[in-house]
Amino acid sequence: MEDREIRAALDRHWAASDANDFEAEHRIYQEDAVLEYPQSGERIRGRHNIQASRFAQPNKKRFTVQRILGAGDLWITELVLTYDGQPSYTVSIMEFSNGQVARETQYFGDPFEPGLSRVQWVERMP
Repeated sequence: MEDREIRAALDRHWAASDANDFEAEHRIYQEDAVLEYPQSGERIRGRHNIQASRFAQPNKKRFTVQRILGAGDLWITELVLTYDGQPSYTVSIMEFSNGQVARETQYFGDPFEPGLSRVQWVERMP
């Protein structure tokens, strides 16, 4: 699969995630894909289990992609994942095999105020 095809698949994936279209969102994964959340120590095996775990979440979610970088079998998406109005800055690392995601690792970071020691060099981002 060419990079432009993977990029298009990622665009469809994140758009489906934002629309809560659980069927379209999970087409990108291989049947035996693995999803890991290192901060909570969770590993979910299999497309069906990944989909079921996300469907079971009661939170209202929104996905705002900041940028997607990648080539070949390794792709990184920076996004803001908003749960019930609270933003979480997220990095998704996807490893592809045969045109589908074989492994995804997601990292989450909550917003925080800039430190006083560097305030004179800080430019606030929207």
